[in-house]
Amino acid sequence: MSNILSIRNIVKQYGKHTALNNVSIEIPEQSIFGLLGPNGAGKTSLIRIINQITGPDSGEVYFKGEKLKPEHTALIGYLPEERGLYRKMKVGEQCIYLARLKGLKKKDAETKLKAWFEKFEMGGWWNKKIEELSKGMQQKVQFIVTILHEPELLILDEPFSGFDPINANLIKNEILELRKKGATIIFSTHNMGSVEELCDNIALIHRAEKVLDGSVKEIRKRFRTNTYTVNFNGTMMGFTNAMWAGAKLIDHKSEDANTHFAKVQLLADNKPNDLLQAVLPIAQITAFNEVIPSMNDIFIQSVQKEGITVLGTQSNYTE
Repeated sequence: MSNILSIRNIVKQYGKHTALNNVSIEIPEQSIFGLLGPNGAGKTSLIRIINQITGPDSGEVYFKGEKLKPEHTALIGYLPEERGLYRKMKVGEQCIYLARLKGLKKKDAETKLKAWFEKFEMGGWWNKKIEELSKGMQQKVQFIVTILHEPELLILDEPFSGFDPINANLIKNEILELRKKGATIIFSTHNMGSVEELCDNIALIHRAEKVLDGSVKEIRKRFRTNTYTVNFNGTMMGFTNAMWAGAKLIDHKSEDANTHFAKVQLLADNKPNDLLQAVLPIAQITAFNEVIPSMNDIFIQSVQKEGITVLGTQSNYTE
């Protein structure tokens, strides 16, 4: 698979503050790519460079093999976290205006917009003013405007912010459908559940530098800790006594005197079969699973190496 976007050795500074330090990322075509990092990590600076709102101090960005240039803007759709709608304008009037800025003719824009409004059950909103809509409704409007010109590359910054679960699922399905039709999506978010559900690949930026990238599946495997959960019938004491120096009991629970759960980490080069052979004589195994770290665990582990708190807490630096 070829790359739609190649970001090579990007450096961006604002005065004495370094927002991006030698960041390189490859984004495959027709993929959903998670751009992750705590507040102030450099994500927004990178998005601005891709959108040509600002330029890098050094390094290059290539779009489908060509050095990024103004004409590529027409092939990119950008949904910022801070929505930019004119509150006093009517919804339909504003959508047509924004669609025409993206190069659509008025008649074509109106036809496409009517179809999207019907699909999203927004028919009654056409003549309402933006200020009359809830935050979630406004985000629906801006999502439609972002994708209306069918861009090859979509950049979505926290696209589910403010949505209830039903509408979040509606947008999620549309994102998957857009990828199916050939679009590439850059998905900037703090929601690790969405990353696992949607993203094919991710890059984690921390303190202006890329600290982790690759496919979600491969990264989760890379962070394995050789830990397993065991559900069994027997006695907890018997299970514990049967374990040997090659394993460590991390956690355990008991539903009743005969039904138990244990989390065990294998040490050194010991294998799951070694654990099973040790405990099978004294326990009836009802379930055995490897514990593979979630993206949330990996995100926290990677970022907190430098002692910074994340996920809803404030960072001590800004972008």
